[in-house]
Amino acid sequence: MNITVMCSSPEHPVNAYLEQWADDKRVRHEVDLVRKRSELPGGDILFLVSCSELIKAEHRAMYKHTLVLHASDLPKGRGWSPHIWEIVGGANAITLSLLEAEDRVDSGKIWLKRSIPIEKTDLWYDVNHKLFQTEIDLMNEAVESFGQIKPQPQDANITPTYYERRTPTHSELDPHKSIAEQFDLMRMCDPERYPAWFEHRGQKYKMSLEKVDHEEN
Repeated sequence: MNITVMCSSPEHPVNAYLEQWADDKRVRHEVDLVRKRSELPGGDILFLVSCSELIKAEHRAMYKHTLVLHASDLPKGRGWSPHIWEIVGGANAITLSLLEAEDRVDSGKIWLKRSIPIEKTDLWYDVNHKLFQTEIDLMNEAVESFGQIKPQPQDANITPTYYERRTPTHSELDPHKSIAEQFDLMRMCDPERYPAWFEHRGQKYKMSLEKVDHEEN
């Protein structure tokens, strides 16, 4: 099979997983990892993973199937960074959906779904590992079961919900609130991409959070 994986940012932490997956799959398939839609070669499957460019019908027509990995239980949680918003809101689990790309964002038929349990002590890198590994699992299943999966329309009885795009302002902490009150936000702030920060006494500060084993105390 001819497979393309598109991930817009080479700095995104999912890339290490995608590169290893591509290397593994090249034993049996032709696999390209691209950053821009202008680089799309065409083929059987196009996987869109953390893709910020709009992939239009003309680009999707170059492939038998164009599939999006989206971390929500669609049709709930369309839009940007749904798993972040849900964990910050107190969720104990997130859902990863593999769906067909359409002109309307996150509206296509569902190929596969997986629930991912999230521990209350998981930090952003723990969640990343669980999410990225599940993305790889769904990509594997889509390739291995190509032609056998029967995509299902999203439940029309459920009203879609949408999340806004995450920006640095969403990582702001309130210095007058306790750590416990803001812990779910703090633990999902990637210190490189979306660091937690606050202002106090006219100065802006950046914070990072990491686990420390008990024996290190």
